[in-house]
Amino acid sequence: MPATSFVTHLEAAIDGTVLPARTIQTTHESRPLWVRYDLDAVSRAVSRADLRDRPPTLWRYRELLPVDDDSCIVSLGEGMTPLLDCPRLASRLGIDRLLIKDESQLPTGSFKCRGMTVAVSMARQFGIERVAVPTAGNAGGALAAYAARAGMECWVFMPVDTPEVNKAEARLFGAHAFQIDGLITDCARVVQLGKERMRWFDMSTLKEPYRIEGKKTMGLELAEQFAWELPDVIFYPTGGGTGLIGMWKAFAELEEIGFIGPARPRMVVVQAAGCAPMVRAYEQGLDHAELWENPHTIASGIRVPAAIGDFLILRAVRESSGFAIAVDDDAIAAAQAEAARIEGLLLCPEGAATLAAYQQACADGRVGPGERALLFNCATGLKYPMPPSVNRIDCRAPIDWASL
Repeated sequence: MPATSFVTHLEAAIDGTVLPARTIQTTHESRPLWVRYDLDAVSRAVSRADLRDRPPTLWRYRELLPVDDDSCIVSLGEGMTPLLDCPRLASRLGIDRLLIKDESQLPTGSFKCRGMTVAVSMARQFGIERVAVPTAGNAGGALAAYAARAGMECWVFMPVDTPEVNKAEARLFGAHAFQIDGLITDCARVVQLGKERMRWFDMSTLKEPYRIEGKKTMGLELAEQFAWELPDVIFYPTGGGTGLIGMWKAFAELEEIGFIGPARPRMVVVQAAGCAPMVRAYEQGLDHAELWENPHTIASGIRVPAAIGDFLILRAVRESSGFAIAVDDDAIAAAQAEAARIEGLLLCPEGAATLAAYQQACADGRVGPGERALLFNCATGLKYPMPPSVNRIDCRAPIDWASL
């Protein structure tokens, strides 16, 4: 694997402004930056066959990742996540095949590891010693873990109703963790206000260029796992949308280096009915989403009332002939219970939202029974509140076997 990267420059997503890559950068005109590579050189440096002999971690795609010096890589062994076949769910839906990519098997139990391993590695390369993040839960735990691994100080700000496991893990990893009586946007405001006084670097979604590079490895993995032919449709739980944007970027890079052809999956944004700014913008034909007032959903990870990368999310959906769909909390809870009972998969609420959305899309004809569909389960359901157990046995009394 190379000791140097193939990065050439950074590019503003909003207007194409070129910025130097090997200095600390955040955003341009308050909008995200792309990392750009010498893809001709990448195509000469690596082949699809080369990947077969590499360890099954996201760093196998080293030529398409931005770290210059391998000694700066901060890793917790984040491996390739499996594609799980769900034949019983498929049968109930009357479809040929249903696959779920299970990101719960990453080191801190969620796909946030992908972005944070790359972002923290780049922060180490730039000599950054303090990092901070607003979070709905899993991003805070992931940053806290990778910051601890790198010996950095870390601050995490999360809404007061964030799942308890997320609060506890951030503290256990040594982060300065705080609850905010508000939404993730209020947490982001605290991070922004404290940048100068506290001298921390803001690791918020798409407010630095490198989390998206980690998240795009979901697309690189999918291509490899599908033998370089992508699925027909991808259902993605969308809050800030880093993963969806990253996958769309990954597919373009893979085509440019000759690993895949021009065919693309239809990209489907999945949101909760109680917080669906991207769905509303898509349906209204807008390029930017308006702030969603009074957001509420059990799927805390997609309770994001405004996304800095909204125009990139909408662009990927429209370029792919995809769509945006919202599902209510009752449907999310029912899908979560169904996947657990039928397939033994404890989906997080956000992952369950993709199943609920897929069920709805199958019913209304937006997805056909013969299409190869892929759903993302972005975290383990163990991090979220679960229904209490209500069955008890008094071992001091005779057991009523008929009631079992």
